[in-house]
Amino acid sequence: MDIRRWILAFILPPAAVTNKEAGTIMLTGLLTLLGWLPGVALAVFMMLQEKRQASA
Repeated sequence: MDIRRWILAFILPPAAVTNKEAGTIMLTGLLTLLGWLPGVALAVFMMLQEKRQASA
């Protein structure tokens, strides 16, 4: 996991999940527009999920 993606997840959450599907990016963007914290939470959750799948 790259530290730059973690920093990006807190600054601009939709940019941190650009390797996911378009719906995930749009959902993260929508949550970020509704409130910064929900967008960050989803981006961090998606990154942790990706890390867990890579280790399995």
